[in-house]
Amino acid sequence: MTSQSQLTAPEIANLWISYQNDSMSTHMISYLAKHTEDREIRSVLEYAIRLSNEHITKVTKLLKKEKYPIPAGFTEKDVNFDAPKLYSDHLCLYYMIDMSKFALPAYGLALSTTTREDVMAFYSTCLNETQELFKRAKKLAIKKGIFIFPPNLPTPNSIDFIKRQDFLSGWFDRRPLLGIEISDLIYNAKRTALGEALVTGFAQTAKKSEVKKYFERGRKMTKKHFETFRSILLEEDLPQGTNLLTSEVTPSTIAPFSDKMMMYHATTFTASGVAQYGFSVSSSPRRDLGLAYTRLMADTALYAEDGSNIMIDNGWMEQPPGSVDRDKLVKSNK
Repeated sequence: MTSQSQLTAPEIANLWISYQNDSMSTHMISYLAKHTEDREIRSVLEYAIRLSNEHITKVTKLLKKEKYPIPAGFTEKDVNFDAPKLYSDHLCLYYMIDMSKFALPAYGLALSTTTREDVMAFYSTCLNETQELFKRAKKLAIKKGIFIFPPNLPTPNSIDFIKRQDFLSGWFDRRPLLGIEISDLIYNAKRTALGEALVTGFAQTAKKSEVKKYFERGRKMTKKHFETFRSILLEEDLPQGTNLLTSEVTPSTIAPFSDKMMMYHATTFTASGVAQYGFSVSSSPRRDLGLAYTRLMADTALYAEDGSNIMIDNGWMEQPPGSVDRDKLVKSNK
């Protein structure tokens, strides 16, 4: 397949999503950078802004080449750069670590479903750049002493094989957690703590009543999920990975972002949480963990759906690329 071939469905879908996410990121992070006092953290944010702007330029060029409509996305109308500081410098750094970490598999998946050479080159570059962003943010957090390391595991004397099926059980005599289960629980605890802090800021500054109530509901949900992860780790006498980050949110009630942009961010963050919980189910053999993740996943999916309905009702949700509605065409030709 040559670089001149027509864009496939996955390529169009991925480029469209990339435009939406980067147009949001460049404006949100630009606001964060303006109010970040720590020069090293601001440097990481500025690097992320540069990457997002470059991505928008490249995606626009690819879509124009196909005469495909450029998404509306987000503009400077969706951000108030003069609004007071809403999040602490440390929370901004936590945010960059999480966003870049979650973008890595997303770009990897986009690359794996791409066939056209120019689009493959684009997502290959995105993957490499995001790896660099993740490393810069994580190294800086370690340097500043705010990165919480996961626990260590004891070194076994020899290899062993599972001999009993109660390895899968989790109702009564539960076996100790596996390394991968600990990793997922700690990551989900950290990500949920970040989500709770973000949505706290959104709830404080949202303008529409229904949007404010939605974010307040999100605060309660994320706190409940956070306590679920903490309690499981606590039962195993393991470090809980993090604390809630609510104190990293300032008391400001002046909105730096439009309700539309905050809703988009919240729904995409929540949807990505569903995907993460699904991965955690697949990598957690203990039945009690699978049940917990399944329950939390259903809770999160419902919240994401309700958020999408709010966006639709307010005319904030763009129509993603899709196939032709043949039934509609037939009916319109009568």
